[in-house]
Amino acid sequence: MVNKSQSQANLNHHANQMNPNNNQYQARMDNHANQLNPNHKLYQGGKK
Repeated sequence: MVNKSQSQANLNHHANQMNPNNNQYQARMDNHANQLNPNHKLYQGGKK
């Protein structure tokens, strides 16, 4: 059984991940998009 405050914290964290205005979410999505972008430096560097 999870205590209520722990479960609330998990829900808040999940909600923040789903929030496009959240900075961490934005950084994660930008990083993912860049990995799929063939012109991105990191992508190129990893493929060399």
